[in-house]
Amino acid sequence: MAKQIFTTGQVLTAAQLTSLQQTAMNGGAASNKTASYTLVSSDAGTAISMTSTSATTITVNTGIFSDGDTVLIQNLGSGDCTITAGTATVNTAGSLILPQYDAGILKFVSASSAVFYDFIQVGATSPLTTKGDLYGFSTSDQRIPIGANGTILTADSTENLGLKWATAASGGGMTLLSTTTLSGASVTISGISGSYKTLELQIFNVTNASSNGSFRCNPNNEPHATDFVSNKGTTTLSIDQDDVIRFSGGGGTNSPNRTNNENAWVLKIYNYASTTTRKPYLLTGGYYNGSNARVAIHQSGIIRFTSALTSLVISNDGGSLSTGTALLYGVS
Repeated sequence: MAKQIFTTGQVLTAAQLTSLQQTAMNGGAASNKTASYTLVSSDAGTAISMTSTSATTITVNTGIFSDGDTVLIQNLGSGDCTITAGTATVNTAGSLILPQYDAGILKFVSASSAVFYDFIQVGATSPLTTKGDLYGFSTSDQRIPIGANGTILTADSTENLGLKWATAASGGGMTLLSTTTLSGASVTISGISGSYKTLELQIFNVTNASSNGSFRCNPNNEPHATDFVSNKGTTTLSIDQDDVIRFSGGGGTNSPNRTNNENAWVLKIYNYASTTTRKPYLLTGGYYNGSNARVAIHQSGIIRFTSALTSLVISNDGGSLSTGTALLYGVS
């Protein structure tokens, strides 16, 4: 029953009293709407029920209602219904958007201003649908779908909700940069990325086609004796300058047996991308010498040029390489 104006001495009927009681308790029959609607004065004290499958609005204008008037608004349709301030002011601590089966009371505090008390509020019905989903917010509560296995939640201001699932940034991990088959007089690994902190070169299953010889690596194909200082040792240690990083002895019985493919080394070069400082390196590995004896080698040193290291040349002074594999990793 709409808001009524009574006169002194007027006798109310039972039907009028029943309707007034229903209205006071937010009950009674609702006025059904199927499209956007602008409130009129006769809506005071009544209920408006929206039943649209599309988005709709309930518009509130000034000068229509008085202080203390109320309108109950419910949305039974699948389309959102938005309480919209026309010429009047509408305030709320909740939301002016009613999803399906939400409702609220519009209560006027003056002829030009009202407060909307949202019963449920958008988001009270969870938007989450899948195991691992999270709540996000931009202008309303929304769903952040679970990401792929192994991804991490990352702040990103370009995303609608400010968050996204992303692949974890590398931190201390190793990235395979190249795989090279060793053959011929020498092999060059070039175009090395400078995006890492350390290079790690792993060499294994090496054999030589001709004779036993010293296995070596030239960074940037640099041959100069003054550009390398190393502390080399098998059974003894000595400080010397060398023209290359040597992976084995200087020849004869100190060199790897050319037909034994169990020769293997790991070379680490630190600070390799720097253009202002020298590059420390560490070499470790082992091989079978010409007398078929096992030899362990440990070597540390400094590459004394300051330019960035962008290539490695691998060779053997006993002749052409027959077999072997070189794996180059970048270490973050």
